[in-house]
Amino acid sequence: MTRAPATGPRRGRRAPSTPERRSVVHRAIRVTAAASAGFYPFVYGVDRPNVALYALFAAVALGMLSPIPGSGRQRAAVMLRALPVGLALVTLGTVLAVTTWAAVLGMLVVGFVLTFAAVAGPRPAGAAPGLQLFYILACFPPYAPQALGARLAGLTLGVLLLAACEVFLLPEPPSVSYRERLADAVATAGRTADAAAGGRATEGQAAPAERLRESGRQLRLSYLPPAERPAGAGRVDRALAEAGAAARALLVQLARLTEAAPARAPGRDACATTGTDPGTGTDPDATTDAGTGTDPASAELLNLVATTCSVTESALRTGRPRSQSDPLAMEGAIRDFQAARNARGTGEANDTPHVPVLRRQSAVLAVAESSRILETSVQVALDGGRTRPIEPRELFWYADASTALLWWRRLAGNMTLHSVQFQNAVRTALGLGAARLVAGSLDLSHGFWVLLAVLTLGRTTAWETWKAVRPALVGTLAGAVAAGTVLLVVGQHTEVYAAVLGPGMLAAFALGPLLGIAWGQALFTLVVSTAFAQIAPVTWHLAGERILDVATGSAIGLLCGLLAWRAGATSEVRRTMADLLRSTGPLITGTVQVLTATPPGSASPPPTYPVLHRLRLAEAAYLQNRSEPGGTSAAPMDWHAVLITANHVMLGAHWLPLIDLPTTGVGEDITGPVRTAADRLALETRRIAALCVDEQPPAGPPAAGADRPAGPAPGSLTLPLPLPTLIDLEHWLSSLRAELAHIESSVPDGSETAGR
Repeated sequence: MTRAPATGPRRGRRAPSTPERRSVVHRAIRVTAAASAGFYPFVYGVDRPNVALYALFAAVALGMLSPIPGSGRQRAAVMLRALPVGLALVTLGTVLAVTTWAAVLGMLVVGFVLTFAAVAGPRPAGAAPGLQLFYILACFPPYAPQALGARLAGLTLGVLLLAACEVFLLPEPPSVSYRERLADAVATAGRTADAAAGGRATEGQAAPAERLRESGRQLRLSYLPPAERPAGAGRVDRALAEAGAAARALLVQLARLTEAAPARAPGRDACATTGTDPGTGTDPDATTDAGTGTDPASAELLNLVATTCSVTESALRTGRPRSQSDPLAMEGAIRDFQAARNARGTGEANDTPHVPVLRRQSAVLAVAESSRILETSVQVALDGGRTRPIEPRELFWYADASTALLWWRRLAGNMTLHSVQFQNAVRTALGLGAARLVAGSLDLSHGFWVLLAVLTLGRTTAWETWKAVRPALVGTLAGAVAAGTVLLVVGQHTEVYAAVLGPGMLAAFALGPLLGIAWGQALFTLVVSTAFAQIAPVTWHLAGERILDVATGSAIGLLCGLLAWRAGATSEVRRTMADLLRSTGPLITGTVQVLTATPPGSASPPPTYPVLHRLRLAEAAYLQNRSEPGGTSAAPMDWHAVLITANHVMLGAHWLPLIDLPTTGVGEDITGPVRTAADRLALETRRIAALCVDEQPPAGPPAAGADRPAGPAPGSLTLPLPLPTLIDLEHWLSSLRAELAHIESSVPDGSETAGR
């Protein structure tokens, strides 16, 4: 009867590891202890069967049916917060049990609201199935409002016992928090920046390039335990998610910086005559330090990056924003760095740097900008309240928004047919409503088992539902045969059922998750049969009713899966990510048009709203997919990289016109190749977007194969050359091309798993 774990394997069945087996067994012990402590005393001690029944099912509902993530204390806190909601649902179900149609309408509303609560994050999503069961239990006949007090008492007792067991009986240890993971990644970035500033080899001081990239990959939401994913609608979770994306971008940029050769300037004559990238020779006029292989300005900025990372790491570990940290210091340093660079690059200074130095400076500039975004995001996350407006507003729109507005945007943004959570809520509500109507209309005995089958066997896709239904029916049949045999042989000797129930619950709750749905359904059928046999006299026909109810619920669940969004979350994530990629193309080409326009400043900046709007939709789909109970597992498709690339495009569109706008016009011999490179990159975004949704890629010239966009040699130009602008554009476009290549490399070969 348990749901498939949210991070289960995609094909076949992976054998659980020793820690996983231990966790399952410990959970089974906790739930069995809580259920037994609430059931036996009220059946055999004070003869209050209603209290006993609700105490038992409260522990089972929140302990086994609800995949609440987190440590023992975190789960207990969620259970206690869910208790008032559960009491209200039992009251509502008791009142609406008066007629079938009243119960059905209530089921539609309750099913939708509780499933849609997944927009709030993994913990509310995890508690939703158990809360639904509270309404389901109470909304079936007999209509007995006089039993409401006993029901509420039993529910309260069961939840409190389970919460106590979660804290004191073999509690689940806490996992590494997202802030700790982020702090480790920031520390790695700081050590690397410090080593790069001094021109030292990274061995011993910082991680090699591949370890930097791997440190960034560990921040993907699919690699995190559900309880630690920053998936909420509030300012803290939004800022932590933004910080994670910035940290991953920073680590990738530092990896490229450490892989690049030191930027030693060549002789000026060689550069001017050949127009090619130099070797590693030195020159009296070189702007790099001979001892470190980096120019002093870059070293100073990298030192500031290292300091910023150190301050940010300390803030993450202590949970307090550093009051002595000036959020504008990095922004000012970036502006000063670029102003001096532009002055030298346009000949206003006598120490014009060479192309290799400018390229390294461009890479350092990107590193500094990512560290600024990272520092600002962490400050917003740890500040706790509304902050001043922060640039770029496209990324930090939530910083000065009220909490109510943030939640309204999350809820309103998901009230659409393209929302994964809205789809799940509608599908679940219709399935549960239909099951309640069928059970009530046909007057099925123990009809709540029909709804329980819909609730526990339903999956986000029709195929996954079918794969769950097949073994469930086999297991239910085997369990019914065993339960029928026990009921037939034992008869009304309740002491035998009392002896079987405890070990039966422990076996069902432990072996079901470990051995599969068939075992879980078989053992749970035996458990519910022995439990009901102690509440009221039953016969072996109870086992047959269990088979009929589970089969009916399975059929309803399959029908809903076939009729309502059969592909589940997969198609929406793929579609929104493809739309996001397509929207970045015009922003890339528009930014290049602004920087290469003649006269300078004559071109209007492209609108960023289309990318921002689609970025929010894509982030919502991604977060929903990762917080969805029973959702897909860690995927080969790196959707997080798509979000990072879109952020990178928006940052470039914001900052490049501010710090790189030329003061003189640029000839067509320069602007033509650069614009062509941007057009090719825009075509690349559309092509990869088509791959994401299994469409035919758009026709057009192939993307340039070089690491940098083709352009004229610096020494061959006859017009004033704004070198920093050209180099920064080159670095931006080349970085985007590398990110797109990574995204394309993660696209699965088959369409079945693309986007999961």
